[in-house]
Amino acid sequence: MASQDGIHTGRCLCGAVRFRTEGKPLWVAHCHCESCRRNTGSPMTSFVGYRAEQVTYTQGKPAVYESSPGVERAFCARCGTPMTYGGARAPGELHVYLCTLDDPENFPPTVHVHVGERLPWFDTTDKAPRYRVSGRSGEPPIG
Repeated sequence: MASQDGIHTGRCLCGAVRFRTEGKPLWVAHCHCESCRRNTGSPMTSFVGYRAEQVTYTQGKPAVYESSPGVERAFCARCGTPMTYGGARAPGELHVYLCTLDDPENFPPTVHVHVGERLPWFDTTDKAPRYRVSGRSGEPPIG
């Protein structure tokens, strides 16, 4: 597995929007919240968290949608690929959808968040800690 440090690149499905990240991510997580599920049409999604200044668009610009107060989701206006999440709960951070990276295999998630909203018929077998919300408030992992 390659290092998470350094420069990594990514793109949307059609390639109209491309980006690069620089430096080590803040965290890598699976999210089970209803908003992320609806945004992706999947039972969960995975993110790589960066400081906003670590992410640069190198081709095209994503469209931005305010999905709820204080939350902006960026996506490719051409193909619809979700690209990033930014929210008031994590100021200065930009959460990149993990599988938009060209090398997602190098960023294994280490935590599950918003497990309180997890679909009851979906689970994974990894041993990563699970948090009912996000763990940022100091809540202990569940299970």
